Amino acid sequence: MSLVLLLLFGAMAGGLAKWILPGKCPDGWAPTIGLGVAGSVVGGLPFGGNPAGLVGSVIGAVAVLYAYSIWSAKQ
Repeated sequence: MSLVLLLLFGAMAGGLAKWILPGKCPDGWAPTIGLGVAGSVVGGLPFGGNPAGLVGSVIGAVAVLYAYSIWSAKQ
């Protein structure tokens, strides 16, 4: 998956993950997109640049965002 496609999927995945998991998540769009890109790497790389990659990216972003929210709640 190219870097541009990874960033695009990450931005979309971060937005969708924030929509799926509302509440105490990172404030602002930059941390959300950053976590979305991390989730895109975690969940999207095995599927490549196809629609399944976007679904995997969203699942990965939800998992990373959820883990971050649990971690930040303990701080």
